[in-house]
Amino acid sequence: MGPDGPEQRVPVPAGGARRGGSGVPGGRRKQRVSMADVAKLAGVSSQTVSRVSNGRPGVIGSTREQVLAAMRELGYRPNSAARALRYGQFNTIGVILFSLSSTGNSRTVEAIATHAAAEGYAITLIPIDVPTQDNVLGAFTRMGELAVDAVIVIMEIHLLDTGTVQLPPGVHVVVVDSDAGDRYSVVDTDQADGARKAVQHLLGLGHRTVWHVTGPEESFAGQRRTQAWRAVLEEAGRPVPPALHGDWSAESGYAAGLALAEEPGCTAVFAANDQMALGLLRAFHERGLAVPADISVVGFDDIPDAAFFVPPLTTVHQDFAEVGRRCVQNVLRQIRTRGGSQPGTDLVPTSLAIRHSTAPPRQGSQPGSVEGRRRRGR
Repeated sequence: MGPDGPEQRVPVPAGGARRGGSGVPGGRRKQRVSMADVAKLAGVSSQTVSRVSNGRPGVIGSTREQVLAAMRELGYRPNSAARALRYGQFNTIGVILFSLSSTGNSRTVEAIATHAAAEGYAITLIPIDVPTQDNVLGAFTRMGELAVDAVIVIMEIHLLDTGTVQLPPGVHVVVVDSDAGDRYSVVDTDQADGARKAVQHLLGLGHRTVWHVTGPEESFAGQRRTQAWRAVLEEAGRPVPPALHGDWSAESGYAAGLALAEEPGCTAVFAANDQMALGLLRAFHERGLAVPADISVVGFDDIPDAAFFVPPLTTVHQDFAEVGRRCVQNVLRQIRTRGGSQPGTDLVPTSLAIRHSTAPPRQGSQPGSVEGRRRRGR
């Protein structure tokens, strides 16, 4: 029995290439190429072929390429079922999440898939419509049926941190975007620090205070950003305006923008994501307010389109690729050491992408004031 399970040795034709057709009179099915066949053609041991096939370290680059070339020439496909039985793993990571519609979730999944593939792993995605204990446990049951080695849970809303949902014990798991670091391995963007950077940037330009359009109340990320906005203003001794509630959509940002356009003294706004910032820009344009001459706007996420807004948007950059990489590395460490999820939160730093939607407030009068609007002919 070979490393991949039962094998049937097939002589390799001269030159190594396997020609088309069954090669057997009567059209009988062509026998499967074995790991030993690949080893013979590549001039290496079967153990080396096994390491390359399973994505394991310890093979120099030139030898790895030689083995891969032999696999391609022979049409070798590893027997994943036999490998799973032999090594007790399936080279698959499950991803459970509650929404693919948000920018953060979709880009995090993309990053997880990219880094998992680089490590020789596939991902299995299971979305949950309604985030309840039963649905989460059902998703874990389904993951077990689909034979995954570990699970990454993207849990944007407050569930794990309130104790409403408990994950099954003994599972290799990493949680993204949660406040459950006291019980699970958590990877997240440093939401609070990103919001601090945004508000401090606007205060540093000379704005007296900063208004805020929040994310949904149940969002962990939205709550962290709102708390940091308020804390920076309070620490600086600045007035804290009432927050306007959004739901991550451009439509909710637009509605907030129409209200803020009528607020005397509103010269700067921090939106909890870029889509709501886009809605603000349209509302201000329709009300005759120039950005940034009259009102400065900062977003959060740094979506690819943010640099092409009118004007290009100043925003907090989230490194979704790094979040995905750390998630994959964390679960692979658990798999390889056969350890469980270790409590703790791994925060990925943010940066501020400064573009053209922010500037110092207009001199002489508050740009959002009645006087300022009169000077513009309103």
